[in-house]
Amino acid sequence: MSRELAEKLIKNHSLTVDEYKQLIDNYSPSLAEFLALEAVKARKEIYGNTVYTRGLIEISNICKNDCTYCGIRRSNKNCDRYRLTEDEILQCADEGYSLGFRTFVMQGGEDAYFTDDVLVSIIKKIKSNHPDCAITLSLGERSKESYKRLYDAGADRYLLRHETADKDHYEKLHPEAMSFDNRMQCLKNLKEIGYQVGCGFMVGSPCQESIHLAKDLKFIEEFKPHMCGIGPFIPHKDTPFKDEKQGTVELTCYLLSIIRLINPHILLPSTTALGTIDPSGREKGIKAGANVVMPNLSPVAVRKKYELYDNKICTGEESAQCKDCLSMRMKSIGYEIVTDRGDYKNV
Repeated sequence: MSRELAEKLIKNHSLTVDEYKQLIDNYSPSLAEFLALEAVKARKEIYGNTVYTRGLIEISNICKNDCTYCGIRRSNKNCDRYRLTEDEILQCADEGYSLGFRTFVMQGGEDAYFTDDVLVSIIKKIKSNHPDCAITLSLGERSKESYKRLYDAGADRYLLRHETADKDHYEKLHPEAMSFDNRMQCLKNLKEIGYQVGCGFMVGSPCQESIHLAKDLKFIEEFKPHMCGIGPFIPHKDTPFKDEKQGTVELTCYLLSIIRLINPHILLPSTTALGTIDPSGREKGIKAGANVVMPNLSPVAVRKKYELYDNKICTGEESAQCKDCLSMRMKSIGYEIVTDRGDYKNV
């Protein structure tokens, strides 16, 4: 039955929520291997053996929100807070450009300092200095008017993980002040404005059941994001979920393959979280169907401070200065890192 469902997915790029749940519940190493081979085949037809890199700039770990799973949550008094200046962000982009990056991802907590005016200035300067580059923002929930201003200033993409497509589950991961409906509305607004939009979720988050993951897959199928970031849940010592079990590489890679088969064109990162819980995690993600890696361009002094979860990779091969190391790792499994904006391919 599971093999039949897998073949149905490969053919139709669609299953019902119940069928996705069955596919998850009936995980086996042999089925995962079959789906990974099919996912890689689908990706190669569109993207070949190329892996796109994004230069990640973590601009601030100050956040107004108090999400239960997150190490930079507002109530974490042990978090060593920082905020990059405009000059520091521009320097990161300049360094990244010289290293061969053609996409910069500005990611941060929901920090009130970064108003539209502040961000518009930064975006315009990066675009002026490096007009052949793409800018991706990952700065949480903002108004539609704010998203539009940032888009008009030159931002190309926006990453906003939906975290879970189940409202009850969402409420178990977030404080009352945050709204599942607003998160979904933000994603719709971003798409209407014209961004290349990314959503995503944690694998193995507390209270998560296979039905929640099935709803996530159906949401991705119906919403049709350009990008999707998923990674294993990793607990942080200073959160209420500090003693919860972490997610697995195996299930994460299985879901990466399924997402690739839902949308063969999707830009799919092999995340830092995968590399954190398994030294070969990012290679395993690529071999499951991913095609993006995101080394860190942030100043070395702040990398450890942007700690969403424990034991995050923050030096060595995670640093953009060691892009050659990452390139060699990808080459060892038959893939090539390219200097490219790495846009979503429609055809």
